[in-house]
Amino acid sequence: MQNIRIATAQFENRSGDKAYNLSVIKQLTAEAAAAGADAIAFHECSITGYSFARHLTGQELLEVAEMVPDGPGVAELTRYAAEYNIAILAGLFERDAAGDIYKAYVCVDKNGLVAKHRKLHPFINPHVKPGNSYTVFELCGWKCGILICYDNNVIENVRATALLGADIIFMPHVTMCTPSTRPGAGFVDPALWIDKEANKDLLKQEFRGLKGREWLMKWLPARSYDNAVYAIFSNPIGMDDDQLKNGCSMIIDPYGDIIAECTSLDNEIVIAEISADALTKAGGYRYRKARRPHLYSDIIGQPHQSEQKVVWLTNSTE
Repeated sequence: MQNIRIATAQFENRSGDKAYNLSVIKQLTAEAAAAGADAIAFHECSITGYSFARHLTGQELLEVAEMVPDGPGVAELTRYAAEYNIAILAGLFERDAAGDIYKAYVCVDKNGLVAKHRKLHPFINPHVKPGNSYTVFELCGWKCGILICYDNNVIENVRATALLGADIIFMPHVTMCTPSTRPGAGFVDPALWIDKEANKDLLKQEFRGLKGREWLMKWLPARSYDNAVYAIFSNPIGMDDDQLKNGCSMIIDPYGDIIAECTSLDNEIVIAEISADALTKAGGYRYRKARRPHLYSDIIGQPHQSEQKVVWLTNSTE
Protein backbone atom coordinates (compact mmCIF):
# COMPACT_ATOMS: atom_id res chain seq x y z
CA MET A 1 0.00 0.00 0.00
CA GLN A 2 1.19 3.50 -0.77
CA ASN A 3 1.41 5.99 2.07
CA ILE A 4 -1.66 8.15 2.62
CA ARG A 5 -1.78 11.63 4.19
CA ILE A 6 -4.77 12.15 6.48
CA ALA A 7 -5.89 15.34 8.20
CA THR A 8 -8.04 15.55 11.29
CA ALA A 9 -9.82 18.75 12.24
CA GLN A 10 -11.29 20.56 15.20
CA PHE A 11 -13.68 23.48 14.84
CA GLU A 12 -16.42 25.30 16.73
CA ASN A 13 -19.74 24.35 15.15
CA ARG A 14 -23.05 26.18 15.44
CA SER A 15 -26.14 24.30 16.54
CA GLY A 16 -28.44 23.55 13.62
CA ASP A 17 -26.62 25.98 11.30
CA LYS A 18 -25.65 23.68 8.43
CA ALA A 19 -24.67 26.51 6.10
CA TYR A 20 -22.17 27.93 8.58
CA ASN A 21 -20.76 24.54 9.55
CA LEU A 22 -20.33 23.53 5.93
CA SER A 23 -18.55 26.82 5.22
CA VAL A 24 -15.98 26.01 7.92
CA ILE A 25 -15.66 22.45 6.63
CA LYS A 26 -14.95 23.88 3.18
CA GLN A 27 -12.32 26.28 4.52
CA LEU A 28 -10.50 23.57 6.49
CA THR A 29 -10.79 21.13 3.59
CA ALA A 30 -9.13 23.64 1.28
CA GLU A 31 -6.35 24.10 3.84
CA ALA A 32 -5.80 20.35 4.14
CA ALA A 33 -5.77 19.83 0.38
CA ALA A 34 -3.26 22.65 -0.09
CA ALA A 35 -1.01 20.91 2.44
CA GLY A 36 -1.16 17.66 0.48
CA ALA A 37 -3.73 15.66 2.45
CA ASP A 38 -5.59 12.83 0.70
CA ALA A 39 -8.45 12.88 3.21
CA ILE A 40 -9.77 15.03 6.05
CA ALA A 41 -11.95 13.93 8.97
CA PHE A 42 -14.36 16.09 10.99
CA HIS A 43 -16.18 15.40 14.25
CA GLU A 44 -19.48 13.68 14.98
CA CYS A 45 -22.45 15.71 13.67
CA SER A 46 -20.04 18.34 12.36
CA ILE A 47 -22.56 19.41 9.71
CA THR A 48 -25.50 19.82 12.08
CA GLY A 49 -24.12 20.35 15.56
CA TYR A 50 -24.67 17.76 18.27
CA SER A 51 -25.55 18.59 21.87
CA PHE A 52 -28.55 20.80 20.98
CA ALA A 53 -30.31 17.69 19.65
CA ARG A 54 -31.02 16.48 23.17
CA HIS A 55 -33.71 19.20 23.41
CA LEU A 56 -35.47 18.40 20.11
CA THR A 57 -38.77 16.65 19.57
CA GLY A 58 -38.97 13.86 17.04
CA GLN A 59 -40.46 16.24 14.47
CA GLU A 60 -37.80 18.86 15.08
CA LEU A 61 -35.08 16.26 14.71
CA LEU A 62 -36.62 15.06 11.44
CA GLU A 63 -36.35 18.63 10.15
CA VAL A 64 -32.64 18.73 11.03
CA ALA A 65 -31.96 15.28 9.55
CA GLU A 66 -31.59 14.56 5.85
CA MET A 67 -31.46 11.64 3.47
CA VAL A 68 -28.09 10.04 2.70
CA PRO A 69 -26.75 10.26 0.05
CA ASP A 70 -29.49 12.34 -1.59
CA GLY A 71 -29.60 15.20 0.92
CA PRO A 72 -27.98 18.62 0.51
CA GLY A 73 -25.22 18.03 3.06
CA VAL A 74 -23.66 15.08 1.25
CA ALA A 75 -24.07 16.90 -2.07
CA GLU A 76 -22.18 19.89 -0.70
CA LEU A 77 -19.40 17.71 0.70
CA THR A 78 -19.09 16.03 -2.68
CA ARG A 79 -18.69 19.42 -4.36
CA TYR A 80 -15.86 20.26 -1.97
CA ALA A 81 -14.24 16.88 -2.55
CA ALA A 82 -14.32 17.44 -6.31
CA GLU A 83 -13.08 21.03 -6.06
CA TYR A 84 -10.10 20.15 -3.87
CA ASN A 85 -9.54 16.52 -4.98
CA ILE A 86 -9.69 15.15 -1.46
CA ALA A 87 -11.87 12.68 0.46
CA ILE A 88 -13.98 14.22 3.24
CA LEU A 89 -15.49 12.54 6.30
CA ALA A 90 -18.17 14.35 8.30
CA GLY A 91 -21.22 13.67 10.45
CA LEU A 92 -24.91 14.54 10.45
CA PHE A 93 -28.36 13.31 11.47
CA GLU A 94 -29.84 11.01 8.83
CA ARG A 95 -33.47 10.19 8.12
CA ASP A 96 -34.58 7.32 5.92
CA ALA A 97 -37.64 6.85 3.74
CA ALA A 98 -39.57 5.35 6.67
CA GLY A 99 -38.91 8.41 8.84
CA ASP A 100 -36.41 6.68 11.12
CA ILE A 101 -33.54 8.84 12.38
CA TYR A 102 -29.91 7.79 12.74
CA LYS A 103 -26.60 9.36 13.68
CA ALA A 104 -24.58 9.04 10.48
CA TYR A 105 -20.98 9.64 9.47
CA VAL A 106 -20.13 9.68 5.78
CA CYS A 107 -17.07 9.52 3.57
CA VAL A 108 -17.30 11.17 0.16
CA ASP A 109 -14.88 11.73 -2.67
CA LYS A 110 -15.23 13.59 -5.97
CA ASN A 111 -17.51 10.83 -7.29
CA GLY A 112 -19.94 10.90 -4.37
CA LEU A 113 -20.64 8.70 -1.35
CA VAL A 114 -17.90 6.19 -0.52
CA ALA A 115 -19.19 4.91 2.83
CA LYS A 116 -21.75 5.57 5.56
CA HIS A 117 -21.78 4.41 9.18
CA ARG A 118 -24.74 4.62 11.54
CA LYS A 119 -23.78 5.04 15.17
CA LEU A 120 -24.22 1.75 17.02
CA HIS A 121 -24.72 3.31 20.46
CA PRO A 122 -26.64 6.60 20.12
CA PHE A 123 -28.10 8.30 23.18
CA ILE A 124 -28.35 12.04 22.58
CA ASN A 125 -32.06 11.78 21.82
CA PRO A 126 -34.51 8.86 22.25
CA HIS A 127 -35.78 9.33 18.68
CA VAL A 128 -32.38 8.34 17.24
CA LYS A 129 -32.20 4.66 16.34
CA PRO A 130 -29.00 2.57 16.55
CA GLY A 131 -27.18 1.25 13.53
CA ASN A 132 -26.75 -2.50 13.37
CA SER A 133 -23.67 -3.15 11.26
CA TYR A 134 -19.96 -2.46 11.08
CA THR A 135 -18.52 -0.34 8.32
CA VAL A 136 -15.35 -1.20 6.39
CA PHE A 137 -14.51 0.40 3.05
CA GLU A 138 -11.58 1.20 0.78
CA LEU A 139 -10.02 4.65 0.61
CA CYS A 140 -6.92 5.37 -1.48
CA GLY A 141 -6.04 1.67 -1.43
CA TRP A 142 -6.44 1.37 2.36
CA LYS A 143 -9.09 -0.58 4.27
CA CYS A 144 -10.81 1.83 6.66
CA GLY A 145 -13.53 1.63 9.28
CA ILE A 146 -15.76 4.12 11.10
CA LEU A 147 -16.90 4.04 14.72
CA ILE A 148 -18.72 7.05 16.18
CA CYS A 149 -17.93 8.29 19.71
CA TYR A 150 -19.37 5.78 22.23
CA ASP A 151 -18.96 3.00 19.65
CA ASN A 152 -15.25 3.20 20.49
CA ASN A 153 -15.75 2.86 24.24
CA VAL A 154 -17.20 -0.61 23.69
CA ILE A 155 -13.94 -2.38 22.98
CA GLU A 156 -15.49 -5.24 21.03
CA ASN A 157 -16.51 -2.78 18.29
CA VAL A 158 -12.93 -1.73 17.63
CA ARG A 159 -11.67 -5.31 17.59
CA ALA A 160 -14.50 -6.40 15.29
CA THR A 161 -13.82 -3.56 12.85
CA ALA A 162 -10.12 -4.44 12.82
CA LEU A 163 -10.87 -8.14 12.29
CA LEU A 164 -13.04 -7.17 9.32
CA GLY A 165 -9.91 -5.73 7.75
CA ALA A 166 -9.73 -2.08 8.77
CA ASP A 167 -6.19 -0.74 9.19
CA ILE A 168 -7.42 2.84 9.72
CA ILE A 169 -10.42 3.58 11.94
CA PHE A 170 -12.01 7.01 11.83
CA MET A 171 -13.29 7.87 15.31
CA PRO A 172 -15.40 11.07 15.21
CA HIS A 173 -16.48 12.29 18.63
CA VAL A 174 -18.21 15.00 20.61
CA THR A 175 -16.75 14.15 23.99
CA MET A 176 -14.90 15.17 27.15
CA CYS A 177 -15.71 17.99 29.59
CA THR A 178 -18.98 16.39 30.76
CA PRO A 179 -20.12 14.86 34.07
CA SER A 180 -19.33 11.23 34.77
CA THR A 181 -19.00 8.83 37.68
CA ARG A 182 -15.23 8.80 37.24
CA PRO A 183 -13.04 11.03 39.47
CA GLY A 184 -12.16 14.42 38.04
CA ALA A 185 -14.90 14.59 35.42
CA GLY A 186 -17.19 17.57 34.88
CA PHE A 187 -18.11 20.54 32.74
CA VAL A 188 -15.66 23.35 31.96
CA ASP A 189 -17.14 26.77 32.75
CA PRO A 190 -18.45 28.26 29.47
CA ALA A 191 -17.75 31.76 30.81
CA LEU A 192 -14.05 31.10 30.24
CA TRP A 193 -14.69 30.92 26.50
CA ILE A 194 -16.09 34.45 26.28
CA ASP A 195 -12.54 35.82 26.42
CA LYS A 196 -10.57 32.73 25.54
CA GLU A 197 -7.35 34.66 24.94
CA ALA A 198 -7.35 36.11 28.45
CA ASN A 199 -8.29 32.73 29.90
CA LYS A 200 -6.14 30.55 27.65
CA ASP A 201 -3.90 29.20 30.41
CA LEU A 202 -6.84 28.14 32.57
CA LEU A 203 -8.69 26.74 29.57
CA LYS A 204 -5.70 24.64 28.52
CA GLN A 205 -5.31 23.41 32.09
CA GLU A 206 -8.96 22.33 32.15
CA PHE A 207 -8.89 20.91 28.63
CA ARG A 208 -5.77 18.85 29.18
CA GLY A 209 -6.64 17.68 32.71
CA LEU A 210 -8.95 14.92 33.95
CA LYS A 211 -12.01 16.62 32.49
CA GLY A 212 -10.48 16.29 29.05
CA ARG A 213 -7.31 14.93 27.52
CA GLU A 214 -6.05 13.00 30.58
CA TRP A 215 -9.24 10.92 30.47
CA LEU A 216 -8.85 10.38 26.72
CA MET A 217 -5.31 9.10 27.23
CA LYS A 218 -6.58 6.40 29.60
CA TRP A 219 -8.19 4.50 26.74
CA LEU A 220 -7.84 5.92 23.22
CA PRO A 221 -4.18 4.93 22.56
CA ALA A 222 -5.03 1.42 23.79
CA ARG A 223 -7.60 1.01 20.99
CA SER A 224 -4.83 1.58 18.44
CA TYR A 225 -2.19 -0.43 20.30
CA ASP A 226 -4.30 -3.51 21.06
CA ASN A 227 -5.59 -3.76 17.50
CA ALA A 228 -2.59 -2.46 15.50
CA VAL A 229 -4.67 0.20 13.73
CA TYR A 230 -4.35 3.89 13.03
CA ALA A 231 -6.97 5.90 14.94
CA ILE A 232 -8.18 9.17 13.42
CA PHE A 233 -9.82 11.00 16.34
CA SER A 234 -11.83 14.16 15.64
CA ASN A 235 -13.55 16.34 18.26
CA PRO A 236 -14.99 19.87 18.30
CA ILE A 237 -13.42 22.88 20.02
CA GLY A 238 -15.43 25.58 21.78
CA MET A 239 -19.15 25.78 22.48
CA ASP A 240 -21.45 22.98 21.33
CA ASP A 241 -24.85 24.22 22.45
CA ASP A 242 -24.27 25.02 26.15
CA GLN A 243 -21.28 22.69 26.58
CA LEU A 244 -17.65 23.67 26.15
CA LYS A 245 -15.56 21.12 24.26
CA ASN A 246 -11.78 20.82 24.22
CA GLY A 247 -10.81 19.64 20.73
CA CYS A 248 -7.59 17.60 20.97
CA SER A 249 -8.23 16.04 17.55
CA MET A 250 -5.36 13.65 16.95
CA ILE A 251 -3.95 10.77 14.93
CA ILE A 252 -2.55 7.74 16.75
CA ASP A 253 -0.40 5.08 15.14
CA PRO A 254 -0.54 1.28 15.71
CA TYR A 255 2.08 1.60 18.47
CA GLY A 256 -0.33 3.77 20.44
CA ASP A 257 1.77 6.90 19.86
CA ILE A 258 0.27 10.27 18.94
CA ILE A 259 1.77 11.36 15.62
CA ALA A 260 -0.28 14.54 15.10
CA GLU A 261 -2.51 16.56 17.44
CA CYS A 262 -4.46 19.83 17.46
CA THR A 263 -3.29 21.90 20.43
CA SER A 264 -4.69 25.40 19.85
CA LEU A 265 -7.96 26.92 21.04
CA ASP A 266 -8.95 27.72 17.45
CA ASN A 267 -10.26 25.94 14.39
CA GLU A 268 -7.31 23.81 13.32
CA ILE A 269 -6.15 20.85 11.26
CA VAL A 270 -3.17 18.54 11.62
CA ILE A 271 -1.89 16.02 9.08
CA ALA A 272 -0.02 12.74 9.46
CA GLU A 273 1.44 10.42 6.85
CA ILE A 274 0.17 6.89 7.29
CA SER A 275 2.48 4.02 6.30
CA ALA A 276 1.86 0.29 6.20
CA ASP A 277 5.03 -0.91 7.93
CA ALA A 278 3.71 -0.25 11.45
CA LEU A 279 0.66 -2.43 10.87
CA THR A 280 2.61 -5.69 11.19
CA LYS A 281 5.41 -4.48 13.47
CA ALA A 282 3.12 -3.26 16.25
CA GLY A 283 2.28 -5.56 19.14
CA GLY A 284 -1.42 -5.58 18.37
CA TYR A 285 -0.75 -7.46 15.14
CA ARG A 286 0.81 -10.31 17.12
CA TYR A 287 -1.96 -10.21 19.72
CA ARG A 288 -4.62 -10.65 17.06
CA LYS A 289 -2.71 -13.56 15.55
CA ALA A 290 -2.43 -15.18 18.99
CA ARG A 291 -6.16 -15.14 19.71
CA ARG A 292 -7.88 -18.40 20.73
CA PRO A 293 -11.52 -17.57 19.97
CA HIS A 294 -12.82 -20.99 21.04
CA LEU A 295 -11.93 -20.08 24.64
CA TYR A 296 -14.14 -17.00 24.83
CA SER A 297 -16.43 -16.70 21.81
CA ASP A 298 -19.40 -18.00 23.81
CA ILE A 299 -18.53 -15.73 26.74
CA ILE A 300 -18.15 -12.54 24.72
CA GLY A 301 -21.27 -13.37 22.71
CA GLN A 302 -23.52 -13.79 25.75
CA PRO A 303 -26.49 -11.40 26.07
CA HIS A 304 -26.60 -9.00 28.99
CA GLN A 305 -28.08 -10.32 32.21
CA SER A 306 -31.00 -8.29 33.58
CA GLU A 307 -28.80 -6.57 36.17
CA GLN A 308 -26.34 -5.54 33.45
CA LYS A 309 -28.66 -3.19 31.60
CA VAL A 310 -26.94 -0.07 30.32
CA VAL A 311 -27.91 3.15 32.09
CA TRP A 312 -26.97 6.33 30.23
CA LEU A 313 -25.76 9.29 32.28
CA THR A 314 -27.54 12.55 31.46
CA ASN A 315 -25.24 14.84 29.43
CA SER A 316 -22.43 12.28 29.54
CA THR A 317 -20.54 11.16 26.44
CA GLU A 318 -18.34 8.73 28.28
